[in-house]
Amino acid sequence: MMQDSNNKSLSAYQQSYEALRDMILTGTIKQGTKLVEEKLATELGVSRTPIRESIRKLEQEGLIVNKRVVKLSETDLRNTFELRKLLEGHGARSAAAYMSEQEYLALERCVKIGRSGSLEAIMEANKEFHEIIMRASNNTLMIDLFDRMQSVIYLFRQTVVYHNRPFLIDEHQKICEAIGAHDGDTAEQLMKEHLQADLDFCLHQIR
Repeated sequence: MMQDSNNKSLSAYQQSYEALRDMILTGTIKQGTKLVEEKLATELGVSRTPIRESIRKLEQEGLIVNKRVVKLSETDLRNTFELRKLLEGHGARSAAAYMSEQEYLALERCVKIGRSGSLEAIMEANKEFHEIIMRASNNTLMIDLFDRMQSVIYLFRQTVVYHNRPFLIDEHQKICEAIGAHDGDTAEQLMKEHLQADLDFCLHQIR
């Protein structure tokens, strides 16, 4: 009986977290909005406890600050991409040395989907492309930090995919080829240039 209670509690938390995260990421809850636990609990049909836990996790992911949905500034954008360049640049260099054949085939599939898939499929392939490279680095601390940035990264990924940033998939192709050639220097440089292009595009969109 205790196990059932724990499972129900976990399920309520997971459902609340995913619902709240999705409402923020899709813009249903606008940036800058103050979150009221009682109101959210009523809307989602749960108690305040899973709402409180969900807010705490989303604070760790950078989507909520002081119970307000984060309002991302140009400085936030620049800081996020500077950190991404450090993490993913190193990740690409490491992937060139350590990526398995199976991982590389998955990376190639992401590039292929990026050229011909639906918007939703391209969004998912873009996410997977960067995740495969980071996981291949085998650096658990860097992977953990990268994972905690995912919700904020998603907001920027929407911009580059939905607004069809030029050369996005061509850059993925070149990074993939450098990793396949075990050329760490080139893979790192291309990843940093790729992320800088994402940053420049996002800045242009928000100005």
